[in-house]
Amino acid sequence: MALASLPKVVLGSFAFAIFWMMAVFPSVPFLPIGRTAGSLLSAVLMIVFHVISPDDAYASIDLPILGLLFSTMVVGGYLKNAGMFKHLGTLLAWKSQGGRDLLCRVCVVTALASALFTNDTCCVVLTEFVLELAAERNLPAKPFLLALASSANIGSSATPIGNPQNLVIAFNSKISFPRFLIGILPAMLAGMAVNMVMLLCMYWKDLEGVAPDAAGKQMSVVEEGGRSPSVASLKSPHPFNGTTADDGNESMMEENISTKHPWFMQCTEHRRKLFLKSFAYIVTLGMVVAYMAGLNMSWTAITTAIALVVVDFRDAEPCLVKVSYSLLVFFSGMFITVSGFNKTGLPGAIWNFMAPYSKVDSAGGISVLSVIILLLSNLASNVPTVLLMGNEVATAAALISPAAVTRSWLLLAWVSTVAGNLSLLGSAANLIVCEQARRAPRNAYELTFWNHLIFGVPSTLIVTAVGIPLIGKM
Repeated sequence: MALASLPKVVLGSFAFAIFWMMAVFPSVPFLPIGRTAGSLLSAVLMIVFHVISPDDAYASIDLPILGLLFSTMVVGGYLKNAGMFKHLGTLLAWKSQGGRDLLCRVCVVTALASALFTNDTCCVVLTEFVLELAAERNLPAKPFLLALASSANIGSSATPIGNPQNLVIAFNSKISFPRFLIGILPAMLAGMAVNMVMLLCMYWKDLEGVAPDAAGKQMSVVEEGGRSPSVASLKSPHPFNGTTADDGNESMMEENISTKHPWFMQCTEHRRKLFLKSFAYIVTLGMVVAYMAGLNMSWTAITTAIALVVVDFRDAEPCLVKVSYSLLVFFSGMFITVSGFNKTGLPGAIWNFMAPYSKVDSAGGISVLSVIILLLSNLASNVPTVLLMGNEVATAAALISPAAVTRSWLLLAWVSTVAGNLSLLGSAANLIVCEQARRAPRNAYELTFWNHLIFGVPSTLIVTAVGIPLIGKM
C-alpha cells in the first residue's frame, strides 16, 4: 500500500500516538480519562482528521471478535457458578510445592487450554481466578498475571482456532488442522517451557508464599466442604441474583426455578443443581468441539451463551450487567484507530522497504522477517499484519519450494502470535488480563505497561528465537 498524503500520514500518526499514550499512561495529568475513553478519542480523531471515513470506521470494527469476547464473558459466568474454578483450584493446588510450582502449573494449564479455547477466552475466564489463587497464598499477583497472558499467547499459536490471526492464516493458506498443529506444536512446547523458566528466574524470590503444609491444610478443608477463606474467595457471586451458588439463598433460587418450568418441580434440589452444572460443562465442551470442527467461532460462542441463558430459566439481565462493556468499547475504538493507521500507508511502507531482505531461504532472511512481523504486530496489531504480509510472504516463498510456502505461513503464525507478548498493547489477551485484573471486585491489581514490558521484551525475543528452528520440522 502506497503512502497517503503527507497531512493524512502526520494526522493519522498523531491520532495513533494518542492511542498509544492513553494505553500506556491511562491517567496522565493533562488528560486523565483512562484507556477506554482514550481509545474512543483516538478513533474520533481518525475520523475528524479524515484519515478514515465514518463508513470505513464502522466497517473496521471486528464484530466477530467483539461477539466472541462478549459471549465468553457470559459463558465464563456460568462456569464460575457451576464450580469449574473450584475444581480447577483443587487441581492446581494438588500436592503443590509452593508458589513456584503453582506458577508452572498456571503456565502449562493456560497454554494448553488456549490452544483449544482461544487465548482471549482463557484470559477472560481465568484472570479473576488467578488473582484469587495468588491472594489466598499471599503471593504477588504480577508474576501470575504475566504467566497467564504470556502463556495464553504462546499456547494459542499451536492451532488454527487458538487466536484470530491463526484463523486467517489457516483459511488463506488452506493448511489443515492436523498439519497446522504438528507444524507448530514443538515450537509451542519449547516456547512455553522457556517462558516459564524466565518467569521463575525473574520472580524466584517473590514466589515464596505459604508453606506447602499450609496449602495442604487449606485444600483438605476444601475437600471436606469447609468454608475456608480460600474457598470463599473462589466462590463467585451467582451471576443472576447476586448470591453465591452454595449459600442459603439457594432456597430462593429453587423457588424461582420451580415456578418457571414444570420439570424442575419434579426434581430434588440436588438433581436441579446437578442438571444445571452438567449442562454448563456439556455445552462448553460442545463449543470446543465446534471450534475444532471449523464452525464460526463467534457464533458458536454466542450460541453457547444463549443456550445457557435459556436453560437457566431466569431473567438474564443480572448476568449481562456483569459483562465488561468498557472492554468491548475499548476494542471498538482500537479497531478504528488501527485501521486508520494502516490507511496512512506507514505499515505497508515498512514492509515494502524490508521485503527484499526477508527471504525465508536463509537464517538472515528469516531473522529480518521475524523482526518486521514483531514490529508491525505491535504497531498495527497482529491480524492486520497477517492480512498485509501473508500473501506477500507466501508468494516470495513459492519461488523457493512448495514446502517453503507452508513453512512461511507457519512462521508468520508463530511470530505474529508470540509478538503479542512484547508489550501490553501487543495482543488482545494482554489487554483483557490488564483490564479484568484492574476491575476485579476482589484482589484487583494494576498491571502497568512498564511492568509488562520489562518481562515481555526479553521473553518475546528469546521464545521467538527458540521456536523458529522448530517450525514445520515434524
